Formats: sequence, C-alpha cells, structure tokens
Amino acid sequence: MKDAIEKRLADLKSEHEAGQKMLAELDARRAQLVQTMLRIEGAIEVLQELVPAQEASAATVTDIKEAAR
Repeated sequence: MKDAIEKRLADLKSEHEAGQKMLAELDARRAQLVQTMLRIEGAIEVLQELVPAQEASAATVTDIKEAAR
C-alpha cells in the first residue's frame, strides 16, 4: 500500500511539474502574441492616417490639372 501511494505521489509531482512548464511556455507565447498584435495595431493606425493624406494629395493634383486646362 505504501509503495502505491509513493508511486502515485511521484506521478502527481511529475504531472504538476510538466503542467508548470507548459503554463510557462504558454505565458511566453501569449506575451509574444500580445507584442505582435501591438505592432500590427500600430501599422494599421499609421496606414489609416496615410489614406486620408493620400486622398487629399490626389485631390490637390487633380485640382492643379483642372486649373491648368
């Protein structure tokens, strides 16, 4: 009986250690994903700001061409 308990205890400790390792890996992956998402959000914001600026620039070029006619 004592041997079975000690074996089960060793198995549970091993499972717990494996779970802790897996949790640490998932935390690291989550942190990496958060950083990636922040970079993507920053790029989206920059591009969204460029679209109106480009449209305004294109409108100015069109106005100049029409005025030259």
